[in-house]
Amino acid sequence: MFLSVLSAAGTDPDPTKTPKPVTLDDAHQSAENAASWVEENWSTWLAVGLRILLIVVIAMVLRAVVRRTITKFIDRMNRTAQAVDGTPLGGLLVNVERRRQRSHAIGSVLRSVASFLILGTAALMVLSAFEINLAPLLASAGVAGVAIGFGARNLVTDFLSGVFMILEDQYGVGDSIDAGVASGEVIEVGLRVTKLRGDDGEIWYVRNGEVKRIGNLSQGWSTAGVDVTVRSDEDLDQVKRVLGEAGERMAKEEPWNEQLWGPVEVLGLDSVLLDQMVVRVAAKTMPGKSLGVERELRWRIKRAFDAEGIRIVGGVPLPQQEDAPAADPTAGMAAPSAFASATSPQSLTASPIPPPPPNLSK
Repeated sequence: MFLSVLSAAGTDPDPTKTPKPVTLDDAHQSAENAASWVEENWSTWLAVGLRILLIVVIAMVLRAVVRRTITKFIDRMNRTAQAVDGTPLGGLLVNVERRRQRSHAIGSVLRSVASFLILGTAALMVLSAFEINLAPLLASAGVAGVAIGFGARNLVTDFLSGVFMILEDQYGVGDSIDAGVASGEVIEVGLRVTKLRGDDGEIWYVRNGEVKRIGNLSQGWSTAGVDVTVRSDEDLDQVKRVLGEAGERMAKEEPWNEQLWGPVEVLGLDSVLLDQMVVRVAAKTMPGKSLGVERELRWRIKRAFDAEGIRIVGGVPLPQQEDAPAADPTAGMAAPSAFASATSPQSLTASPIPPPPPNLSK
């Protein structure tokens, strides 16, 4: 614009030449040219400015509305989880901490994606308002995205795997899982790494992209199984009756009446040997409660067997015979050595050679 005003005023912008003196008429003509140029282009400037302002305002308002909607949706999920907390349904099906972390992770991902899409689209619309050709920019961004994707493919894989794990609710905080590379209790679920607490107290950091299969031991229901080994000469009908009565009494008492989701069933003989029989007992329990139910069931079965006189294998040792001969105390002694006799040929051979007597003739 400055060069055009100078050319309109008749001045030469070349600094090597001697500038002409500027007269009052030249300054008046330059001012008139600048005013006419501004008058011709101000409407275009105003239209572009208003368009950019409208794009920015709409983008910010839409971003705020979307983020608030996502936040309200997450808060409603948390209130639903808190409403059932403390009830049997909440204890069985809903883990408040798990729902809270899952909802926060989903909300963070949704808010980030929404902000990226809205602000990215607004930036492209602002650039197009300045009549900038976006084709080279989009092509360069595509090439850069492909290069970054190849360089950080492990990070992208971990992130996408974590997003789908959270959205599908494959596991959550407090679940006992077997992730293939490690197993234990989930203490934190992230978009890139999942933390597991092992059986010995160690903490495993498992990348989500490395998990090929997941075995969740805390969803749905669990099975408590107990193998009862009795002697082969016991009455099977009596054994089955005692096991059934012990299971019925356990199912009627607290807190086992809530942890047991089905009756304690005697499945039958699991194996039969010459000196023992194995009877299988199983019951459907709450997720993650099978170990405690198994321990309590073993305790009750042992007490019921003692009351009915049913012996388990290894429970009562056989009495020793009173007329058994006494053990020979010399049986563990070693045989006498030939070197014990000083006159034996072996002792004489091993004895040191005495020195020769002194010569008395000298």
